[in-house]
Amino acid sequence: MIKTAIIGASGYSGEELIRILASHPSCEISIITSRQYAGEPIGTVFPRFSWMDLKFSKPDIEEIKKVADVVFLALPHGLAAEYAEPLFNAGLKVIDISADFRVRDTEIYKKYYNVDHPAPKLLKSAVYGLPELYRDDIKKSSLIACAGCYPTTILLPSVPLLKAGIVSAEDIVVSSMSGVTGAGRKVDLPYIFPEVNESLRAYAVNGHRHLSEIEQELACAAGKDVKINFLPHLVPVNRGINSTIIFKPGPNFKQGAVLETLENAYIDEFFVKVLPCGTLSDTKHVTGTNFCEIGHAYDEHTDKVIITSTIDNLTKGASGQAVQCMNILCGVNETEGLI
Repeated sequence: MIKTAIIGASGYSGEELIRILASHPSCEISIITSRQYAGEPIGTVFPRFSWMDLKFSKPDIEEIKKVADVVFLALPHGLAAEYAEPLFNAGLKVIDISADFRVRDTEIYKKYYNVDHPAPKLLKSAVYGLPELYRDDIKKSSLIACAGCYPTTILLPSVPLLKAGIVSAEDIVVSSMSGVTGAGRKVDLPYIFPEVNESLRAYAVNGHRHLSEIEQELACAAGKDVKINFLPHLVPVNRGINSTIIFKPGPNFKQGAVLETLENAYIDEFFVKVLPCGTLSDTKHVTGTNFCEIGHAYDEHTDKVIITSTIDNLTKGASGQAVQCMNILCGVNETEGLI
């Protein structure tokens, strides 16, 4: 059995990790940590897990080393690196759900996160944790930086299309909508029920932090720098992300090329569902799952390729993706615990 630890287990991503790992046939949860709830039984914080014989503990690195093979970091950016470095150096497999190791350029990290990178020496050891794009690299690394939730919806459809020249890397516009759990499990005025209910609003339209990793990975696919308009929105649902991506056609665009390229890219990918041309994705089809659903249409009126992509922000956008990476790292079936 793979022995796992979850550091920062009392947030939404931590709760989702517990849900998935509790039924994973090849795993056992050895330790869950939370400074706020240290000493409390898991059922006190998450009553649906009251059947589990687990208590939250303070995050003690030496104790974690003794009981875990794989450590999930469900912590805020900046804090995750403090645990990643000693655990990685001790030979454990570390899967980070935060942003600390996603951005390879330390200056870009500082620009978007307003602090110096907390562990720059580890960046060369980290692999971007999007299995469908980096599976072979994930197999060989012990430090995985799970892709962000918005980036996952954008990169999965965009990367193969840019690589094939089906769409242009110029003037890309992305409008994304996310459920409120994407903001984390906290009491903060903009996210309480009366503020969010019956409301749909854009935010951070000129520099959302996820833009740094989105443009980084799009540039890798296009072979040149890429700048996009990224327009995130908060919608009054608990879970789910829908991204609508608008491209100019690229030099290799032709009728049917979008569908052919996406189908060829993901024909063997269990968790990516490519829909027929003209059929658009819907969050209700992916909520509570580790699937990404991709739809598309071509608008002759404006000569634009329109992509829609949906995931569950807590599963494929965070904890499910982390478990998928763990499965790859540990050599078990990639779908274990996730279907």
